[in-house]
Amino acid sequence: MGIQAPRIFHAKQILNRILENPQGTDRPKGHCAVHVGETSWKIYVKPVSYLNHPSFCHLLHQVGEEFGFCHPMGALTIPCNEEIFINLCNLCSL
Repeated sequence: MGIQAPRIFHAKQILNRILENPQGTDRPKGHCAVHVGETSWKIYVKPVSYLNHPSFCHLLHQVGEEFGFCHPMGALTIPCNEEIFINLCNLCSL
């Protein structure tokens, strides 16, 4: 049971960050804003259901371990190549 607590805590942090509306970004209900990029940031609006996909969860876990969840942008921030993120989203939409 003690092993599950950190994961639940991280999931709550992720959801709190992505459900905020960063910089007035318009997004449909059930979607979240994600900042993606290595040097410059691009905002993607993706369905919250992607968070349940194992590959997306793995990426979030890696980002959380390496960079943490406190980012000044106020939304979920994934510092990775945009092409990798797009390919992952295509996989999640299948």
